[in-house]
Amino acid sequence: MKIALINENSQAPKNELIFETLKKAAEPLGHECFNYGRYSAEDPHERTYVQEGLLAAILLNSGAADFVITGCGTGMGAMLALNSFPGVMCGWAHEPLEAYLFAQVNAGNALSMPFAMDFGWGAEVNLQYMFERLLGTPMGAGYPEAWAGAEKRNRGVLAEVKKVTHTDIMTVLKNIDQDFLKGAIAEPTFPELFFPNCKDEAIADYIRSVLA
Repeated sequence: MKIALINENSQAPKNELIFETLKKAAEPLGHECFNYGRYSAEDPHERTYVQEGLLAAILLNSGAADFVITGCGTGMGAMLALNSFPGVMCGWAHEPLEAYLFAQVNAGNALSMPFAMDFGWGAEVNLQYMFERLLGTPMGAGYPEAWAGAEKRNRGVLAEVKKVTHTDIMTVLKNIDQDFLKGAIAEPTFPELFFPNCKDEAIADYIRSVLA
């Protein structure tokens, strides 16, 4: 999978730690990791947790990423923001068991984490264990295994519900405040990370027009 990390303003100082820990866990499993920032407290390109949601939706709906790791202080705001956009199924976890069960039962495409709450001594060890449990087994295998069929059916129902309750991503991009959109993709590294991996030309063309 192509896994994207997205950080917002308050937890930007931890970006390097989170990304290096993610790579340590994910790359030996065959995954590619991409760091979309915000890269540090000094990074001038600010991003709110709501903009995390928009950026995650752009990456996932375009195929530029298969999975998004994100968060905020508690992880709750980021989770709510991501789930407000189409094509995003975001869970929340702050320990390895929660990450594992989200992968096996819900098989979503994004996970939000609390990067301030309980983030103390040994935090990077807990992060690594979470990433390993999240990514170490194929998504949607089911837990317990006897429930795998029912869990898959429920995921399908939820996906269909979201198609009814959410506008498609192109409508979102065209109608959302354009300055807000520009802020979500303002990092200078965005084009070099996004366009080579984007699989949807309509989204790519619109993003190019915004960046222009």
